[in-house]
Amino acid sequence: MPESESASQQGKKVVVKIGTSSLIHENGELKITEITALAEVLSQLRKEGYQILLVSSGAVGAGMNQLGIRERPDEIAELQALSAIGQVHLMALYDRIFGAFHQQVAQVLLTRDVVDYPHSRQNVWQTLGALLTNGVLPIINENDAVSVDEFDHQTTFGENDQLAAVVSHLVDADLLIIMSDIDGLYDANPKHHPDAHLIPWVAQVDDHLLGSAEGPGSQFGSGGMATKLRAADLVLKHGGQMALVNGDDPQNVVRALNDQPVGTRFSAQKPKYL
Repeated sequence: MPESESASQQGKKVVVKIGTSSLIHENGELKITEITALAEVLSQLRKEGYQILLVSSGAVGAGMNQLGIRERPDEIAELQALSAIGQVHLMALYDRIFGAFHQQVAQVLLTRDVVDYPHSRQNVWQTLGALLTNGVLPIINENDAVSVDEFDHQTTFGENDQLAAVVSHLVDADLLIIMSDIDGLYDANPKHHPDAHLIPWVAQVDDHLLGSAEGPGSQFGSGGMATKLRAADLVLKHGGQMALVNGDDPQNVVRALNDQPVGTRFSAQKPKYL
């Protein structure tokens, strides 16, 4: 992995969020090759001294795959059941693949109330800190099987882009990297407008920018560009930085850490490469 050799910065804390579209094919099958490539990159970064936390979507999609369901259901109970099934399968897969690179992982399931209350928030912070200190890579998801918030019944995290932003603030991460199914933020949807231009840097998320965002792009996921912009807004308001990159190439994580021109950077200060 030559691109990661110059990236080493001891102790730098990075939250990586991978979306359902980067984990699951349109036919419902898990992207084993892509997940393996991501695990290799993150494991290597861990060996170089980075403290990596992975926020992973995909539990419902994995559950749908396990049961052979192709249409995402609307019923809360069905979604929660699929999440419970899929989370087990997804973590077993992560454990096996990361294990091949000699990287220990741990599952951490959160609900919004846990990080909203000071005592429980302190416990979460201490748990994540202990895992990182021991060289373990936490894999974090919302506890959908007992929380209806991600399915629009009430509002807590809302979805995993928001969860990733909350985790980044909780651990005081140096950078949040959100891996999506497009190259970054465009001035129009590049899937419908071939002449759309990539926006390399955003210093502030305003109402106009949020209003131009569209909804989910995959039947297996629940997010979209609007959720990523809300996550970026939260990160920026807490003085952090976020990079939105294409999840098809895990080396984009390394490029973002090396401050190379990739995707869209959300930061108060203009990136040095611009």
